[in-house]
Amino acid sequence: QQTREDASRQLEQAQQTNYELSNEQTETFIRNSAGLALKNSLVSSEASRRNEITQRWLNMDEATRQQIKQAVLATLGSNDQRAAATAAQVVSAIAAIELPSGQWTDLMKTLLENVTTTDNSQLKIATLTAIGFVCESIDSDILAAQSGAILTAVVSGARKEEPNQEVRKAAIDALYNSLEFIRENFDREGERNYIMQVVCEATQSADVNVQVAAFECLVRIMQIYYDKMRFYMEKALFGLTVLGMKHEDERVALQAVEFWSTVCDEELELMGEAAEAQETGEQPERLSHNFAKAALPEILPVLLWLLTKQEEEADEDDWNVSMAAGTCLALLAQCVEDAVVAPVIPFVENHIRNNDWRFREAAVMAFGSILEGPEHKLLANLVNQALPVLIDMMRDPSPQVKDTTAWTLGRVSELLIECIKPDVHLHPLITALVYGLKDSPRIVSNCCWALMSLSDQFGSKETPQSTYHLSAYFEGIITALLETTERSTNESNSRTSAYECISILVQGAALDCFQTIQKLTFTILDRLDATISAQNQIVGSDERLAHSELQSNLCSVLTSIIRKLKTEVVPLADRIMTTLLSLFQTATKHSTTLEDGFLAVGAITTAVEGDFLRYLEAYICRALGEQSLPYCDTFMNVLLQNLQSPVLNRNVKPAILSCFGDIALAISGRFEVYLEIVMLVLAQASNMRATDGTNYDMIDYVIALREGILEAYVGIVQGLKTGEKADLLMRYIDQIFNFMNMTWNDQEKTEIIIRSMIGLIGDLAEAFPNGQIKQWFQYDCVTQVLREGRSNRNLPAGTREVTRWAKE
Repeated sequence: QQTREDASRQLEQAQQTNYELSNEQTETFIRNSAGLALKNSLVSSEASRRNEITQRWLNMDEATRQQIKQAVLATLGSNDQRAAATAAQVVSAIAAIELPSGQWTDLMKTLLENVTTTDNSQLKIATLTAIGFVCESIDSDILAAQSGAILTAVVSGARKEEPNQEVRKAAIDALYNSLEFIRENFDREGERNYIMQVVCEATQSADVNVQVAAFECLVRIMQIYYDKMRFYMEKALFGLTVLGMKHEDERVALQAVEFWSTVCDEELELMGEAAEAQETGEQPERLSHNFAKAALPEILPVLLWLLTKQEEEADEDDWNVSMAAGTCLALLAQCVEDAVVAPVIPFVENHIRNNDWRFREAAVMAFGSILEGPEHKLLANLVNQALPVLIDMMRDPSPQVKDTTAWTLGRVSELLIECIKPDVHLHPLITALVYGLKDSPRIVSNCCWALMSLSDQFGSKETPQSTYHLSAYFEGIITALLETTERSTNESNSRTSAYECISILVQGAALDCFQTIQKLTFTILDRLDATISAQNQIVGSDERLAHSELQSNLCSVLTSIIRKLKTEVVPLADRIMTTLLSLFQTATKHSTTLEDGFLAVGAITTAVEGDFLRYLEAYICRALGEQSLPYCDTFMNVLLQNLQSPVLNRNVKPAILSCFGDIALAISGRFEVYLEIVMLVLAQASNMRATDGTNYDMIDYVIALREGILEAYVGIVQGLKTGEKADLLMRYIDQIFNFMNMTWNDQEKTEIIIRSMIGLIGDLAEAFPNGQIKQWFQYDCVTQVLREGRSNRNLPAGTREVTRWAKE
């Protein structure tokens, strides 16, 4: 009945849009709407709702359920492609309920027959799509027993003998989703050979969509089954992927490049495992086949050629072959080390002065990409020769060349600081980078990163030196960065990068820079006060997020200043605490703003010590640490009640989740008494999804919720580790990694989410140093988020630093 009502209402809305529907269109509309309504009645992003749906379906009488399933299976063969595609979703939704309960046992048999015994191409496509959806949505253990039927179905459709290329594409997609379930099949050489033959043949299809799907499949196979790939690399994959990288269709080339990035990722992981085993006097569990070294002569020239395929007006968020080639080259350099230098340098020398900006940019990108991996002694002379040229190229007429040059100078500053001679290079280098702060947002971000790298290398965060190499430039750099932060937008994270750069410079500053830092304190407090005054003028979720981010940036700089000046900040303590208290009272409950504000409060407690007593009533957990324990029962009860409140604005909930992390950090091992209930709450919150891609408020809320969940996990892991009770987390490791996997696979991810995930991975590694959770670190999302943190040049330098730490 509900389905009929939904369909009728949607049809009525459609007919009110001033166009006429034919009888056939009306029927199609009703069928599709009915299918979607049925699917939506069987799925939910919330755990409690999902359990309710499951029970309601399973409690329905068997005859009715059977009737619905038969109707849905029959619709897979509909001539109406939309209805058939919707039916595939419904099959998956019902399977997700029944298969874990041991029901619908003949589903895979039925789907197999659809693929292998019919000439109906539409039925084959819809059935293969359904198989893919089922594999994607159901735990691998549940489907393991049916892996044979799944494999038979998808390989049948993926063979080169299949005349319909849409069927073949759907089969390859289904195979991609089923690769986790067919481990036993893949272990058997005969079956593995046949699977690889089918996929390799598909890379040579006349249909580009099939080729793309096949290369995607090869990437996934390399991730999961690297150990079994030696024979296939020698026989076919070397040649196929090199041809794929040269393909005229960018979609094919991207996947072929990704294949080699994945090879490098796997082999870097194996290099790490080998080094770790050597330290402990053990044999590594897995051995590297050194595919990257063997393929270097073949793939390196193609990667260098692809670097020149930039687009004039490329959007920085659009992943293209040039970007992919640069990332792959950087990974390759780490894999093959010294062997990459000799073949790359001629390319750099030949094109660094080319009249075509694409070749100049490619030359700089190639040079910057090989700075990590080879021995420093091998690179030192080359960098010394290149530095004056690179500094001069910061005034290149091409913005793309300047952008990549700034990134490369940052790489030199980070990785080869010994090559930067202060009396020779520092003045022109800093002049060029400060000049770049007036340029486009992308260039600003990379100039900030280069300046941060210089500060990290020359400065001292622990005990300030009396002076240092940047002292003469310190005030000028700070002034230029403050001017940069006055831009109205934060495009390419340029404003955030500038504030982050100020923080890093303050942290590394010498004693002769303290007067400039004291003046900076007043500037930051004035700006923070201005944001508080403007709080009520904020309109819209985007503006609110930007405002919160700005406040977080200012709080971060303030924290760095307080930690650097220490007791010298005491005369300003009242002013600082008044501003921060106003921030907490007026700011929206955006967890990042509160987090950064409380970090500033924590810095003040260290600076003023016993004098913090006068601020005690306003600040508890972070300031008192374990002394807040007597209040924690009250805190936790109120917070849990707020989470359950039907009237409290939902936007408060992310901050509440983050607060759990604050409390865990404060009381460390004593958090044990709250652990079970909090982990249950976090698990329930993790199920929230934004199913409607046009509901931007819901998307923003889910993003904020995930940020809060990650901050809670970070606080809990760190707190229990400090209290020597990390073992209590073992029963929740699946929960944490499943949440990270789901979050990573969602397209809607912020830089905060990425950084928090990377930090959480590092915290977990520190909490379990003896390999207790090693298997979870093999999740794809772990490899992928670390790769993103390492290779995405648009992320702030702080995120790259967190990535480096987490990787170690």
